[in-house]
Amino acid sequence: MRTDSTALHRLLVERIHSTGPITFADYMEACLYHPELGYYSGRSETRRADYYTSVDMSPIFGRLIARQLNEMWLILGRPNRFTIGEFGSGTGTLALQILDFSRDQLPEFYEAIDYRAIEISVKRQDVTKSALAGHISAGHASILSEMAEAIAHGCVLTNEFLDALPVHRVVMEDGNLLEIYVDAAEDTLIERKLPISSPEVRGYFRQQQLQEGQHAEAALCACAWIEDIGRRLSHGFVLTIDYGREARELYDEQHMSGTMLAYWQHNASEEFYRAAGEQDLTAHVNFTALDLWGAKSGLTRTGLTSQTNFLLSLAREFNFADLKVEGAGEASQVRSRLQFKSLIFPEGMGETFQVMVQHKGIAQPVLTGLKPL
Repeated sequence: MRTDSTALHRLLVERIHSTGPITFADYMEACLYHPELGYYSGRSETRRADYYTSVDMSPIFGRLIARQLNEMWLILGRPNRFTIGEFGSGTGTLALQILDFSRDQLPEFYEAIDYRAIEISVKRQDVTKSALAGHISAGHASILSEMAEAIAHGCVLTNEFLDALPVHRVVMEDGNLLEIYVDAAEDTLIERKLPISSPEVRGYFRQQQLQEGQHAEAALCACAWIEDIGRRLSHGFVLTIDYGREARELYDEQHMSGTMLAYWQHNASEEFYRAAGEQDLTAHVNFTALDLWGAKSGLTRTGLTSQTNFLLSLAREFNFADLKVEGAGEASQVRSRLQFKSLIFPEGMGETFQVMVQHKGIAQPVLTGLKPL
């Protein structure tokens, strides 16, 4: 197992030698979110290039999400203030797409928008402030490192955020559920199977029977996050876009090794300890868990669909007008259509990514993005 020596690697080895093995969740949190050496919050000023998101593929993505947010605002009765809290906003690309389109095409909705771009990286916050400068000065956007206040009316939005929250890793061995810890043999990080670290980890799998030898992840951070969001939201929605599945699919015979992956320069691997702090670590989102833990704070499932269905339903509602580039030539129009296809192609992002909507404080809403094709 390759474990390149990075500054964070050496720090973790020292920590483990001093205090003992750590859970994989603790390791993952350090790798991604250490304030100086973490992948997402480190000092690098360059944009990470280990993966592409839907936002990178085409501005059509943000336009269609803006359409869905506008419909949510209408369902809520057109409140004077509609808060959009985007967690993991990165460099503000999605925020800019949504705000620009809303200003130009949905002016009444734009006047109500209070966009909160939530990002822990100071470097990315600075980039976002520059990108959203016009909307910030107009009083429709702000940059935050966290969102601690309540939302009276609005939508909490995430796009590839929950897959990067720390997870515990477990394995079923001889009929017993064991947890995988990270230990150190001299200067090398190794895995060690030990008793479960907390009752919450065991409780996560209470309704799921893992098979002998099966690995799986317990996304306790995502569960705590959705429960907290439910408490803060009074009237509105939670819109989650991510790759993942329902629990019955995540823990079937096709996922005996779990879903944990490391990403390095667009290549996926299971070399989780290769370069601590310098590669991305992700696990599939368990949408069943989001449903169950969200219900604890009053969230109700509105629906779950593929990104293909979500985007196509919204595009079709407006006769695919949002795919056009105003004032552009035929070559640009063709490029725009091809970009949209990349977002909905079943063998690509279209079916890999799922869209889940939950609501609170309103009767059962009907959303265009969730309508079947």
